[in-house]
Amino acid sequence: MPVKKDSAGNRSVEAQVDLPGTPEDVWNAIATGPGISQWFVLSELEGRIGGTTVSHFAADGSMDSVATITAWEPPKRFVAEAPGQSGTVATEWTVEAKSGGLCTVRVVHRWFATSDDWDDQFEGHSYGWIAFFRLLRLYLTHFPGQHGSAFQLLFRSSQPLADAWRKLVEPLGLANATEQRRVASDTQAFEGVVERTGPQDHPELVVRLDQPAPGFAHLFALPMGGMTFLSVRFFLFGDDAASVAKREEPRWRTWLEKHFPTPSE
Repeated sequence: MPVKKDSAGNRSVEAQVDLPGTPEDVWNAIATGPGISQWFVLSELEGRIGGTTVSHFAADGSMDSVATITAWEPPKRFVAEAPGQSGTVATEWTVEAKSGGLCTVRVVHRWFATSDDWDDQFEGHSYGWIAFFRLLRLYLTHFPGQHGSAFQLLFRSSQPLADAWRKLVEPLGLANATEQRRVASDTQAFEGVVERTGPQDHPELVVRLDQPAPGFAHLFALPMGGMTFLSVRFFLFGDDAASVAKREEPRWRTWLEKHFPTPSE
């Protein structure tokens, strides 16, 4: 989404989505640690002004995003502020009830800058939220209020984006996946219906799973710092979700380590 800016140097980008559920349902999914962890990344959130939010983008804590809550108005609005290279960034979440059992969720990033140096990065943030909103909609549609188990694996490749993505999806039998078609992998416990395929320059797959457990999987690749980063994320639900996640995470890690050994520096 384009960056909005004024003459004083204040800038913002935003993204929004319509979601099923009451404001309370949606609030629990976007403004509590357990709720956020069901569709985004493992997160903690202290629901109060002055509380801390932490989003764990890597299992080892090396990519944690930490912010402080500066506004807290459940179930309608909260704001969290975080320091960054571009200065302090305020992220505002709002929930607005609509007819037909829907709510509009809007996320706005606001920051101050005297140049355009960070505009492209923040535009990327807004498009990134649109991708994550698809997972949030899946969660609220098929698993509302459930707290399952998730795992995420992040690997690097020195190959170009298209080659690294092909190396990920071809052995899984997913190279020709199309939306609303059933897929199954011969190499991993992976079966379900494709909900989303991304374009070539933003490769992505979202699959609503039957196996290894009810839930959804999110696979994507993105270029960063001259490398290609590949992410495999599973969100599993049901009585056996924890044991299935405990079993499947090392299997996927071993498989990915074989296909994407650590690149030499």
